[in-house]
Amino acid sequence: RMWHSEDQYDIIDKHTQSGLDLVEKYVKFVKERTEIEQNYAKQLRNLSKKYSPKRGSKEEQECRFSNHQAFLDILNEMNDYAGQRELIAENMMINICIELTKYLQELKQERKMHLSEAKKAQQYLEGTYKQLDNSKKRFEREWREAEKAAQYAEKTDQDLNATKADVEKAKQQAHMRTHIAEECKNDYASQLQKYNKEQNQFYFTDMPLSFNRLQDMDERRIKKLAQGYVLFADTERHVMPIIGKCLEGITRAGTNVNERNDSVVLIEQHKSGFERPGDLEFEDYSQGINRASSDSSLGTPKGPLELLGKNKNKTFRLFNKKSKLPSSSLSPFSTTPTPSPANGPPSPKFGRDPLSYCLMEINKTVKPRISSFRTLKRMPVDSEGFTHLPPEQRRKRLQQKIDDISKELQKEIDQSEALGKMKDVYEKNPQMGDPASLAPQITQTAQNMERLRGELNKYESWLAEAGGRGDSIRYSTHSLNNNGAHNPNSPGAISDDTDSSQAIYTEFDDEFEEEELAAPIGQCTALYNFPGSSEGTISMQEGEVLFVVEEDKGDGWTRVRRNNGDEGYIPTSYATITLNK
Repeated sequence: RMWHSEDQYDIIDKHTQSGLDLVEKYVKFVKERTEIEQNYAKQLRNLSKKYSPKRGSKEEQECRFSNHQAFLDILNEMNDYAGQRELIAENMMINICIELTKYLQELKQERKMHLSEAKKAQQYLEGTYKQLDNSKKRFEREWREAEKAAQYAEKTDQDLNATKADVEKAKQQAHMRTHIAEECKNDYASQLQKYNKEQNQFYFTDMPLSFNRLQDMDERRIKKLAQGYVLFADTERHVMPIIGKCLEGITRAGTNVNERNDSVVLIEQHKSGFERPGDLEFEDYSQGINRASSDSSLGTPKGPLELLGKNKNKTFRLFNKKSKLPSSSLSPFSTTPTPSPANGPPSPKFGRDPLSYCLMEINKTVKPRISSFRTLKRMPVDSEGFTHLPPEQRRKRLQQKIDDISKELQKEIDQSEALGKMKDVYEKNPQMGDPASLAPQITQTAQNMERLRGELNKYESWLAEAGGRGDSIRYSTHSLNNNGAHNPNSPGAISDDTDSSQAIYTEFDDEFEEEELAAPIGQCTALYNFPGSSEGTISMQEGEVLFVVEEDKGDGWTRVRRNNGDEGYIPTSYATITLNK
């Protein structure tokens, strides 16, 4: 029975140890899972960062288009998705790994205590059994000695040669041995009773109690581990709604793409404000030749229109390279004259030699125009007043410059007020500082304010000038003939405005820079209708989605932009605003 008890003890020892090993193995498994989640989140963040436009880059400027903004929204959603993967890893580490590791240490201590108590009880029972066995062996040995002593005394008593003293001595010896044997017998009985009691206590009380405690501990371990299994799924399930919102955001980004609005934004961004060119005038130089030398072997000389036809590709370059216009558009500004009849009277300006006259007209009309183009190309560009830009773009750039100067001026005004207050404090409390030390800063601030006010007035005057001309501003730079004199009555000239306008287009092609609009910092959804009737505001309809360009500075107004590029302020309380993270 003792070996049987030891076998059960070993089995329970091994079983509980394997359970603790399983907990430790599961903790290690979850920890490696968290590392995978963290690496995955890190790779997603790096991917989003890699494809996100850099601040101030051309890609960021293109976010005004819905398809570019949609891709940026997808990158932001992927960044949020990566954050949820990191949250999964963090929650698994806290709720499973750390919690189970702490619980595992407690189980190890508890198991060690229960096994130690069971081992002590078993060892005590083994010690009691050894005492019983020793008492039994002593009783057996003493009883044999007593029997021998009794037999010797009886033999001595029957021996005729033995003296009375020998007989008496043998009887005393036998009596003593018998007494000792009786004492060993009593001790053996006592030890047997004690062992039976201890054995009963061990098998019916101590060992069942220890094994029950170990069983309870193991069942609690299994229950805790099962909770860890459930947490493994629940941790990810809890963030699934947010992950679902990230995926919905990606879907919404795709559905928000509006190809028509993108086209409108592009048109609004690059429209020049120039009038469309009129028709070219038909200039007939063949009448004089037909009348004077109809039978001559000389062919009809080519007029300026035909020579311009040879340079057709070069002439078309006067338009923006990025915006190909129809081949019929050569001059931005020209009127449609009434062509001369094909067989009408000859022009009085034809001299005696029609051929010489045609060559002279070609020289005066075509060459000066091409020369003037090249001359204008080399002329310096007035970048300060943005006169090299088309009217619409110039107004926008001037307005942007005025806004920037106004912000700088406001900063200088604030600094001036702060310096004034500081000077007053120093004058009232000299121990805090010397008021004279602020004089250079105050002087510099005043100079900066004066300079900025001068620049502001200059740009406002330019803006008023540009705005007064409307959308159809004409530039009149006169063409020069090959003698360097202005010749407004040249019969071969298409128009002065034609040459100047074409020259403007040439400069526009080389010098025009795309207007940089502020990148959206978020979106808003209108809660109510807003008429936008006051200056600087923009109208909106309930439910309309707009881009947030500038958040509320504390005055209750937020600056927004539509997909078509229209900007203005709306009341902050009239919309639900969501800023980009």
